[in-house]
Amino acid sequence: MAMVDVSAKPEVFREATATGTIKLKTETIRLIKNGKIAKGDPLYTAKIAGILAAKNTSALIPLCHPLPLTNVEIEIKILKNSRVQVVSTVKTKAQTGVEMEALVATAVSLLTIWDMVKQYEKDELGQYPLTAIEEIHVIRKFKEGVNSERKRKKA
Repeated sequence: MAMVDVSAKPEVFREATATGTIKLKTETIRLIKNGKIAKGDPLYTAKIAGILAAKNTSALIPLCHPLPLTNVEIEIKILKNSRVQVVSTVKTKAQTGVEMEALVATAVSLLTIWDMVKQYEKDELGQYPLTAIEEIHVIRKFKEGVNSERKRKKA
């Protein structure tokens, strides 16, 4: 077992965007909107957690390369009073991509939201029958040179 050797690859601009959602009770969404969550603002806290997670991805995923991130952006919005969507975009100029960083940022942001609202999500038995983190996936990947060449070929 070993990390992939990227020594011969050139450093180029790379970007990846990942998304995911958390399904919550309508009442929990109302509490978030009204600033009534006892632990504080879960959406703001989730943004900070996502940025920190992206920066520490190589410490969490054993064979993932540590990368010099140039930007991490976390967007969070409430969807239809039943879900919160996280979209994480990560940028670097490096020898390998940032898909893992975007996925980890999204996952940790969603987990942070769950942690901050869990007391409102539990049923009478202390279970979470409605709460669910769903569909974490990469929605966009960009590599300088590759994507721009593909656009030129299509034209």
